[in-house]
Amino acid sequence: MRDRLTTRIPDVALRRSCMLLEALASVAPGKPLREGLDRILQAEMGALIVVGDGPEVLNICSGGFLLDAAFSPQRLSELAKMDGAIILASDASRIARANVHLVPNPNVATSETGTRHRTAERVARSISVPVISVSEDQSVIAVYVGNEKHPLEPIPRLLARANQALSTLERYKNRLDTVSASLSALEIEDLVTLRDVVTVLQRMEMVRRIAEEIERHIIELGVDGRLVRLQLEELMGGVEDDRRLLIRDYFHEETGWHLPEVLDGLANLGTEDLLDLKAVASMLHLPGGTPDLDLSLSPRGFRLLSKVPRLPQPVIELIVERFASLQKIMRATIADLDDVKEVGEARARSIKEGLSRLAETSILDRYN
Repeated sequence: MRDRLTTRIPDVALRRSCMLLEALASVAPGKPLREGLDRILQAEMGALIVVGDGPEVLNICSGGFLLDAAFSPQRLSELAKMDGAIILASDASRIARANVHLVPNPNVATSETGTRHRTAERVARSISVPVISVSEDQSVIAVYVGNEKHPLEPIPRLLARANQALSTLERYKNRLDTVSASLSALEIEDLVTLRDVVTVLQRMEMVRRIAEEIERHIIELGVDGRLVRLQLEELMGGVEDDRRLLIRDYFHEETGWHLPEVLDGLANLGTEDLLDLKAVASMLHLPGGTPDLDLSLSPRGFRLLSKVPRLPQPVIELIVERFASLQKIMRATIADLDDVKEVGEARARSIKEGLSRLAETSILDRYN
C-alpha cells in the first residue's frame, strides 16, 4: 500500500483550491466582474486584473494612479483601454488602482509566452491572490491562482459537460442504491462481510467525486447553473449522511484516527486505489493488519436506525452506546429500549416497529 493513501491534503494546496473556487464564483455569469470582462472581450481588448490590494500586491506595483472608485463593469472596460494592470479590492467591490506596471519576481517559472500571461502567472505564483488575464488575440479569459490556470469556457459547453456529468452521476447513484439496499438486508440477517461494506463505501466515494466535479461546474456557471444545482441536490439527497453513518458503523476508532481522518483518507485515494477494495478497506483501520475482504462484520446500527422515522440523532447515539451492535438492538424488547435514556415506551414501540418494517422491506427487495 502506498504511503500517500493516508496523507492529508496540505493546507496550502487546500487553501489555493478554495481560492480558485472563490475566484471562479466571482467571475461567474451574473456577477458584475464577469459583465466587465465580457465587455472587454466584446471591445476586442485585453486586460490584466489583480483581485486584491493588500501590501503584498502593492509591493510589486509600479506607476499607474490611485483610483479607489466603486466597481462597475463600465469603468472596468474603460480602464482596460490603458496598457497597465487594474488592481481591484479583494471582494471586487472597488477599483483600487489602474494603469499599473506589475513587477513580479522574474525568477518565478512560467510556461506562458505572451507578456500579459507571463506576468499573470508569475504574480499568481508569487502571492496568494487571483489574477485574471483577458487575451486580446484569442478572446479567452483565464484565471490564475497559485500554480493553477483555469480558462473560462463558453456557457453552452459548460452546460453540456454538466449535463453529461449529471447523467453519469444518475447511473452511479442507481448502482449505489442497489448495493446499499443489499447491504441493509445483509445487516439485518447478520451476514455482512468486509467486501459488502467497502463495495458500498467505494460507490459512495465515486458518487461524491462526480458530485464535486458538477459542483465546480455550477460555481462557474453562476446564474446559469440553477437547474443543474436542483438536479444535483435531488440526486445527492442523504448520500453524505449515509456515508458518514456507514463509516461510523464499521471503522475502528483509535488515537489519531477518527471520522474526519477516514473521510480525508478516502478523498485522498487515487483513482486506481479507489478501484482496489483492499485500499478502501484499509481506511477503516480494522484490527489485524492486511484486511481480509471475507471477514465477517457486525454494524453498530447508526445507518439503519437513522432510517426509522422521527428518531433524533442524539437518541440514536444513546441506543448504540447502550447495545453496541445492530443485532442486539433488533433483539431488544420494547422494555429494553424503554430503559435507554430519552427513549420512553412510545418511542421504543416506534423503534421496534420501524426496524421490523425495514427488515421485511429489505429482505423482500433482496430476494425479489
